[in-house]
Amino acid sequence: MRRAYAVLLALCLALAGALVTAGPAQAAALTIPNGVQFHDTSGNVLHAHGGGVLKVGAYYYWFGENRNADNTFKAVSVYRSTDLKNWELRNNVLTQSSAAELGTAYIERPKVVYNASTGKFVMWMHKENGTDYSEARAAVAVSDTVDGSYTYQGSFRPLGQYMSRDITTYVDTDGTAYMVSAANENYDLHIYKLTADYTGIDSLVANPWPGGHREAPALFKRGGVYFMLTSGATGWSANQQQYATATSLAGPWTSMANVGDSTTYNSQTAYVLPVTGTSGTSYLYMGDRWGNSFGGTVSDSRYVWLPLTFPSSTTMSLSWYPEVTVDTAAGTVGGTSATYHTLVARHSSKCADVPNQSLWQGIALTQYTCNSGGNQKWWFKDLGTGYYQLVGRGSSLCLQENATNVTQEDCDSGAATQQWSVVTSGSYVNIKARATGECLDVNGASTANSAAIITYTCNGASNQQWTRGT
Repeated sequence: MRRAYAVLLALCLALAGALVTAGPAQAAALTIPNGVQFHDTSGNVLHAHGGGVLKVGAYYYWFGENRNADNTFKAVSVYRSTDLKNWELRNNVLTQSSAAELGTAYIERPKVVYNASTGKFVMWMHKENGTDYSEARAAVAVSDTVDGSYTYQGSFRPLGQYMSRDITTYVDTDGTAYMVSAANENYDLHIYKLTADYTGIDSLVANPWPGGHREAPALFKRGGVYFMLTSGATGWSANQQQYATATSLAGPWTSMANVGDSTTYNSQTAYVLPVTGTSGTSYLYMGDRWGNSFGGTVSDSRYVWLPLTFPSSTTMSLSWYPEVTVDTAAGTVGGTSATYHTLVARHSSKCADVPNQSLWQGIALTQYTCNSGGNQKWWFKDLGTGYYQLVGRGSSLCLQENATNVTQEDCDSGAATQQWSVVTSGSYVNIKARATGECLDVNGASTANSAAIITYTCNGASNQQWTRGT
């Protein structure tokens, strides 16, 4: 009896020890909404713009830009997650007070790499004076811990001569580290080998696309093939992204090929994250939809995350999904497929429309001549309760019923004011609000462009009857 008790006690202690040492649990596949602002685990807007991710142990650490209202540098913030959905703010690891030259500055695209030989975490970034973009310098900071304070090492032009703007970093399988930066007024893209401690430039390895006018580089390796993903240089406005491949960083590299649509789904490359698990490795495109492009600031920016797929060993594809599914334990990244519909009013033949293609919350819906724009397309997201959310293709925001109008707002699946039922009425449908039971209605049965869309007591009138087009 004593022996059985001792064996049972030993098993319990072993199990307890395993629970203590196993580290944080990793969830199964989680769904992440796309084209929206993210929030941290405290409910605050997450500011990691232009950033990059470093995995340390079970955790992913996401570093990025946190800016002041005038777009100047406030901090490099770092967030931590095991599942890529729930992010805890860990620290502002570099701030305006970290060095005199950071008091007024632009700090962009911070990327952190770990040097196994020195035990140091090394941050590379693009540094400007906070007034214009004439400095075109790279900057370096180091830390003993991934989310501790980083000591600023200063800024410089690579090899004392080359301009350096948008940057990324990459550590190869042999431990050699590289920095890639836009040079020559963004017309060249340089690949540099770093020094053994990762804090300086050893040599210029390649300038594969002279005159290409590319920026926002992201570099990764898949199956022995290097991929370089870049955007065009059009300021804050999104453009056609392109990629090239090589089997050696020194080249030869292929010419650039298009990927995604003409605006890369209204985003610009920040980073490509390999997600490795029991089922292999998937690749997550991490992009920024800059707030400055729609009349805001960097702090208003949204995140666009999409799965990268590879039709062959040297080709890459990027498709739009309104939601991304990620399973960090399995190492899988996918997307929620969606069909988008126009909503055409029977009485006017005009479409439900977000005025001026606005991406802002609180914008009231109107009707307008149908034009196939993303601001006239809606995903009827099935909530599994007999109700739907109507999610805008252009804004990724949801239609919400209010007392006097219908607006687009941040999606909240628990809000009855954002839940709608679809009731067939002959060849048409009524869109009925769950909160009030009223129908989507063109105010006053107006046939004019910009007439307000409201909800009103359902009455069978043609200004409450809609066709769901494709």
